[in-house]
Amino acid sequence: MDKDLQSWWKKWVIAARPWALPASIIPVLFGSSLAATVGWVKLKVGLLLLTLMGMAVLHTAANMLSDVIDYRRGLDREATPVSGAIVRGLLTSSQVLKGSIILFIIGSATGLVLVWLKGIFILYIGIIGIILGLAYPWLKAIGLGDLVVFLNFGLLGSLGAWVVQTAQFSWLPVMWVVPQGMLVAAILHANNWRDSVTDREKKVVTFASLIGDRGSLTYYGILLFGSLGLMVGFVLVPRVFGIDFPSLPLTILVVVLALPQALKLWRKARERHQPSHPLDFITLDGATAHYNLGFGLLIIAGLWLDYLFGLF
Repeated sequence: MDKDLQSWWKKWVIAARPWALPASIIPVLFGSSLAATVGWVKLKVGLLLLTLMGMAVLHTAANMLSDVIDYRRGLDREATPVSGAIVRGLLTSSQVLKGSIILFIIGSATGLVLVWLKGIFILYIGIIGIILGLAYPWLKAIGLGDLVVFLNFGLLGSLGAWVVQTAQFSWLPVMWVVPQGMLVAAILHANNWRDSVTDREKKVVTFASLIGDRGSLTYYGILLFGSLGLMVGFVLVPRVFGIDFPSLPLTILVVVLALPQALKLWRKARERHQPSHPLDFITLDGATAHYNLGFGLLIIAGLWLDYLFGLF
């Protein structure tokens, strides 16, 4: 590859931050898998790939727009291990803004193809998602960022994927994806928690800055362990208490294998003032994103295990 092209590509990969994409991709895989394993529809792989493409492109567009707004507000000026291309001086904010606009157009066009193929309800979900994505930089600054990512990369992603596969609405992909939405909120919270001091100085009100350091630790713990407990509850509570309500298959309990990693994250959060490794707290958001990926893949594996057992 030509060196100039290689350099250009590297800059835009850093601007796009593809390592953040599991936060939006996992709910799509979950909703699609749920449709095939619980809804018992034939998985349409082409539509799944199109849905993943649209979600990933819109997620990247929203991230790049957020980087531009944060940089122009003076919020992100120092490079960290997970910084984008603007702070590192690789691209200008105008270049990244143009890239974001192009990606929003591509993502919206992909969504319109899905609307044409699967119906108008996809349009409603897509409009809400795009509005939240565009408004995210401003909503984040008034303490609503956690709610936005919970809705966009949790509930809407799962529901949209379900509707694409089944062409029907259901509360199941909305309810059962809540634990994964909590973990996406935990990723953002870890980022905002780390930056809460500078955010307060610049009068940016994130949820982390509102509840303070001790409150942030408690909130992070609720998101981290609550998501695991809630997923186990979706499996066991209807069975144990005889509640006439759909329950997730027993194979979902494979998610308890994520507990050791959750405990490691909790240790990093608790030792934030005297970390075992200097970067433990600084990179807590990235480590939480990695945990979210493993957590989601375990759940998806549990769904397909149950499906395979049902074939025999």
